[in-house]
Amino acid sequence: MNESQSLILIVDDNATNIDVLVRTLEKEHRLGIAKNGKNALTYAIKFQPDLILLDIMMPEMNGYDVCARLKENPDTNGIPVIFITARSAMVDKTKAFEIGAVDYITKPFHAAEVKARVKTHLTLAEMKNRLSHQNELLEQKVEKKTSEIKEMLQGSILSMSLMSEIRDPYTAGHQQRVAQLACALARDLGLSASIIEGIRIAAILHDVGKIRTPVSILTRTGQLLDAEMAVIKIHSQVGFEILKNIPFPWPCAQIVLQHHERLDGSGYPFGLRDNDILLEAKILAVADVTEAISSFRPYRPAQGIDAAMNEIKKHRGTTYDADVADACLNLFQTSSFQFNDTNDRALTPPADSTMSVSTIVD
Repeated sequence: MNESQSLILIVDDNATNIDVLVRTLEKEHRLGIAKNGKNALTYAIKFQPDLILLDIMMPEMNGYDVCARLKENPDTNGIPVIFITARSAMVDKTKAFEIGAVDYITKPFHAAEVKARVKTHLTLAEMKNRLSHQNELLEQKVEKKTSEIKEMLQGSILSMSLMSEIRDPYTAGHQQRVAQLACALARDLGLSASIIEGIRIAAILHDVGKIRTPVSILTRTGQLLDAEMAVIKIHSQVGFEILKNIPFPWPCAQIVLQHHERLDGSGYPFGLRDNDILLEAKILAVADVTEAISSFRPYRPAQGIDAAMNEIKKHRGTTYDADVADACLNLFQTSSFQFNDTNDRALTPPADSTMSVSTIVD
């Protein structure tokens, strides 16, 4: 017996019919025999034939029931079934195809017809298996390439983030910590994993526009002048211009543009109000302010989490979105969140710096 030959299961309770089919197919195929539905199901599960020739009229379990059971079982539902029966009514043929048969041959049959149909469906099954295998290989290649692209994207995002932070060593790590808190807030609000990923990327890049801000202003100690504050406020617009042509699947550029907007219209650059501000930007705004107040800046000392929470609580529902503010207060009150600091320089002021309290600047 040639193991490379296809295995065909013949299911019929009539010995004469079995003998005829065996003589017809034995030279080109390996054959299995089952004389009732129960044995057919057991054989199919154990030996996984390439095709089943199935009679309809059998005792205890008819061919329709056998086929239905085969199609219900994930281990056998891919095996092509050809009904071979004396029943020729259209209603019988229709039912056979409805429950999953690939073909229907009526008795008495011609040997050549059986051979041809068996060959056709074995070829189709082989092509289907090859296509399925090719799809698996393609999916693996796509998954690998997607992973590589994601790694490149993450590397590019971090590099862009470092472009602004490297010019301002006092706030190194700020964007990463804001991203940590923004994602925690988004999860607490029940947002989807996809939206959270968009928030994470926007948060990591939210200050990329500071690449246009002079280092002398970024590192200035003491009270910032109004003109210097005006220069700093341009950074959200610059960040938008840098990011707007990158085809993110999220509105990252708009989030960056709006992260200093406030519910009451007191924010910048456009003075947007509540419903005109993206939820992602509202989340980023709270995370940004919380990190900025709690950390050291050249123009003031670190004020700590308590001061940050007082700011959020004081302006909840007026400056900051109420739901986002509540989520932030809850995270810190329950101690379910803490910043994972990767660079202590963002929290520790240099020994020789001169500091004074000033307007919140991230």
